Amino acid sequence: MSKALELREKRANLWESTKAFLDSRRNDKGLLSAEDTQTYERMEEDVINLGKEIDRLERQAALDLELSKPLNAPLTNKPSQYQGDVKTGRATDEYRNAFWNAMRNKNSFDLQNALQIGTDSEGGYLAPDEFERTLIESLQEENIFRSLAKIINTSSGDKKIPVSATKGTASWVDEEGLIPESDDSFGLTSIGAYKLATMIKVSEELLNDSFFNIQDYIAKEFARRIGAKEEEAFFIGDGTGKPTGIFHTTGGAEVGVTSTSTTAITLDEVMDLFYSLKSPYRKKAVFVMNDSTVKAIRKLKDSTGQYLWQPSVTAGEPDRILNRPVKTSAYVPAITTGNKVIAFGDFNYYWIADRQGRSFQRLNELYAATGQVGFKATQRVDGKLILPEAIKVLQMK
Repeated sequence: MSKALELREKRANLWESTKAFLDSRRNDKGLLSAEDTQTYERMEEDVINLGKEIDRLERQAALDLELSKPLNAPLTNKPSQYQGDVKTGRATDEYRNAFWNAMRNKNSFDLQNALQIGTDSEGGYLAPDEFERTLIESLQEENIFRSLAKIINTSSGDKKIPVSATKGTASWVDEEGLIPESDDSFGLTSIGAYKLATMIKVSEELLNDSFFNIQDYIAKEFARRIGAKEEEAFFIGDGTGKPTGIFHTTGGAEVGVTSTSTTAITLDEVMDLFYSLKSPYRKKAVFVMNDSTVKAIRKLKDSTGQYLWQPSVTAGEPDRILNRPVKTSAYVPAITTGNKVIAFGDFNYYWIADRQGRSFQRLNELYAATGQVGFKATQRVDGKLILPEAIKVLQMK
């Protein structure tokens, strides 16, 4: 049995013990004593920590699997009969080697000629294709939103997306009667490209060390910084110089339910949020909320006495509420007066537009006085909810 699966079973058993403790210690008003509350919170914290460790182990296993894949297809035919695809542009070995040699400042005319393929408009170099894929995978690992949303690639300029605003209907008509016109109406939603950038500093000694893996370092740092900023914008961005988030009042998701309390969420409100979403969207819908909101919901039961929150015991499967997956993000607002705290819907209707590639530029002089070399990493991205009715949110009173 794998370690992750073992921990999943351990967490499920611990959660059953926690629920039993909670049920047995509630008084006639459904409340716990101060001492029992502390005990319950310790048990719940162990459930949460086990969940985080499971996520880490499964991400590590996925990364190990990816890194174990062969870089090249095995040769199965004679050299003279080679039928493989010919790499071009930023996918060539020549470009990849020239790119990383340039990052290490090992320049020559041959390298400059090779890099002309991927020179961007601001003087940097677009990442090689294989490294681009690594970056995208790293971003998805750091950023849960990318694993839920629809991702498109654009070359330049705004992308116009036609969206059906109203739908036509059929009518009953008399024999030989006039059939009324009823057309669909369409609107256009525009997705542009906002610039997101970060600076990475590396000491000259470390950079010149042949054992230092600059590719992995830049990929991880880029993913951590850019992924966090992206996710924040996809959730709460105001559309000014950044993408429009699903929780934003203008251009965000529709409010499905408003709570009756400023500090608590009830079972009925979660159920109302679930059914406020049209049934076609519920088939692929996901709950997204802050960890603190999950903690508040964890004590709620349905009409049959079953707790709403159910831990997953299957590797790779998320926890569930009302039999729908639950995802958490630190960038979803916590339970506070007026905040939108839960999103429920089909996030495939939120489109993320990646424009061109990620660009890197080595900065030799900026940090020279401190014996460091700077690396500027930039990307252009936008995000927008194309169909507001596809996601509903719960807003606090």
